[in-house]
Amino acid sequence: MEKPLISFIITYYNEPLDLLSYCINCITLLSPTSDRREIIVVDDGSDESPVETLKQFGDSITYIRQRHMGLSEARNRGLQMATGEYIQFIDADDFLNIHPYEYCLNTAETKSPEMIVFEFCSTFTTIDDSNIKEQPSQSGSYYMRHNNIHGSACGYLFKRSILGDLRFTPGIYHEDEEFTPMLLLRAEDVIVTDAKAYCYYDRPDSITNSSDTNEQQKRLNDFKDILKRLHIAADRMPIDDKTALQRRVAQLTMDYIYQVIRQTRSRKQLESEIKELTRLSLFPLPNQAYTTKYTWFRRMSATSVGRALLMGIIPLTRKER
Repeated sequence: MEKPLISFIITYYNEPLDLLSYCINCITLLSPTSDRREIIVVDDGSDESPVETLKQFGDSITYIRQRHMGLSEARNRGLQMATGEYIQFIDADDFLNIHPYEYCLNTAETKSPEMIVFEFCSTFTTIDDSNIKEQPSQSGSYYMRHNNIHGSACGYLFKRSILGDLRFTPGIYHEDEEFTPMLLLRAEDVIVTDAKAYCYYDRPDSITNSSDTNEQQKRLNDFKDILKRLHIAADRMPIDDKTALQRRVAQLTMDYIYQVIRQTRSRKQLESEIKELTRLSLFPLPNQAYTTKYTWFRRMSATSVGRALLMGIIPLTRKER
């Protein structure tokens, strides 16, 4: 049998069932017929199985239930089961915008790139294909050297063949921040679009919005461990890949300092983290003009006075996705 064009891997853990249904409905409205797609729902040990809700979709769903092991293990299980030429990750409370995502699917079928990059949005859009722009094919390394990337693995449609042995690290938060740049560096044929193809729902009760102190500290610790691993990995790479990953590490280090301030609001902890980042050769931030925001943040974070200003400003700013 011909393998499917695409495997949609939906990870589910206690999300509202109506959102899961809507997520799957949007997939079924896309052009690939049931023999050209597979929908894999990985239930990461939810309190109640969604299997009754899934019955409405008949045998078009592959349902897997495992004990609760976290998002990384759920996605890895989905990858283990997937047979499609392309992979698309989706969180169960998000959905794909039909018309912009159709553009990405058409690009996959007609040009067969290794990766397609698209944009996120928070509302449904009916933008037509004629308004979507794309860049000429480029390597993932080139793209990373010249652009900030979005960390979420859900923002990329990619060929399963480029994965190799790359998987999500189990048991950690911020798993995408480690997986995504390493995936991009494996791709030599990347098409970047401005299609707003993925619509996310920022639930107040999601893990990322948790106010539990222990969870917040684990998130920070996991984030720092990822920075260390990526920093070490960059030093072992060819020069172009090294430069690309160093830019991403610098961006993530900036984000890490931002999160320390926003989540702890502790000047003492901030200074402690700055010392640790310095010991790991992650601070001061590299003197590179990546973006205007990065330039200003690098300058302010480099001095005690600047960090005091950041302590006053960041808690007042709107939380970024």
